[in-house]
Amino acid sequence: MNPGFFEREATIVAPQLIGTELYVGGAGGIIVETEAYEPDDPASHSFRGQSLRTRSMFGPAGHAYVYRSYGIHWCLNFVCRPGSAVLIRAVQPLAGLAEMERRRGRNDPLLLCSGPGRLCQALGITIDHDGMSLFEQPFSLKAPAEPALVMTGPRIGISQAIDHPWRFGLQGSVYVSKRFPA
Repeated sequence: MNPGFFEREATIVAPQLIGTELYVGGAGGIIVETEAYEPDDPASHSFRGQSLRTRSMFGPAGHAYVYRSYGIHWCLNFVCRPGSAVLIRAVQPLAGLAEMERRRGRNDPLLLCSGPGRLCQALGITIDHDGMSLFEQPFSLKAPAEPALVMTGPRIGISQAIDHPWRFGLQGSVYVSKRFPA
């Protein structure tokens, strides 16, 4: 995987990230759920243009865009084309389990990284990661050996453009944040 992988529409990148291994400082696992956000998407932070909060979303592809959701949880996005990004919604934990459990204050693997807020807490993601390259430490990405079987459905927790089927998940994964419609 290289920065060129991200220089495409988020709707193309998001399903292709399923099955990719993501590690932050050695903790992480397999990406099992993502959501795509495009510049012309009213649910996207970039819809109204660049701001201090969204500047990383308009930066180079292959970098992190981190923001706080509801003033409580950090959320990790991978920047694609300018103004587009992929929200990383869930990871199947594989490495650094003790550290993730300590950060989350729980030891149930199904609840460590299922949901963007939980994922960021488990991986230690904060605003300090905003704008960082995904190809330099503390990040590490490893593409899957084979394409994953991907499910598609509506995005979660938004009030606009809810009809876009831009949520993607690893078929059969018990680590997604919410089950996909049948």
